[in-house]
Amino acid sequence: MPGVADCATDRCSRRQPFGTPWLLLLFVLLAWSWSGQAQADDEALWNALRSPGHVALMRHALAPGTGDPAAFTLGDCSTQRNLSTDGRRQAEDIGARFRANGIATARVLSSQWCRCLETARALRLGPAVEFPLLNSFFREMDRQAQQTEELRQWLADQPPDGTLVLVTHQVNITALTGIFPASGEIVVLRRLDSGAIDVIGTIETR
Repeated sequence: MPGVADCATDRCSRRQPFGTPWLLLLFVLLAWSWSGQAQADDEALWNALRSPGHVALMRHALAPGTGDPAAFTLGDCSTQRNLSTDGRRQAEDIGARFRANGIATARVLSSQWCRCLETARALRLGPAVEFPLLNSFFREMDRQAQQTEELRQWLADQPPDGTLVLVTHQVNITALTGIFPASGEIVVLRRLDSGAIDVIGTIETR
């Protein structure tokens, strides 16, 4: 039987069944399995968005920073936090992903904030319609409960046909769903017959 010194040699280490090569192989297999599952999950969510009664609730694309400058003015993009070059590219790529998954047109509603409108337009799925119920309440958190309930009621009243895409802000999405989305992330909702909404998953876009 080899001693400790012998097992420190290359010859002995190569005989160990759980040495570094085996760990590396295990890591590769786990990563491959996770990637395959993620793709399967995304495919199921895109299938859902093509079916009646589902909604794509999306955070605007990359816009560095938090909140808005003190001089924020609605309708004046020069006073707001806006999409970066990467954010514009990300929004265009997200639109391409919709089309690649069989959704070439949609009803697109957006917060009136410039970074949301720019995201919604870059998707190129249809006209971006300004919708105040999607406006950020980051600086006026006292509006959160009422605005979120009004949005919930509005969703319950919408016809189930066609794809509905809502472009809004992190605080709005978190208040409605409990999810803290990344920039450009899509939360897929299902509208139930009772009028309630059910989160069925998220699609990462970065």
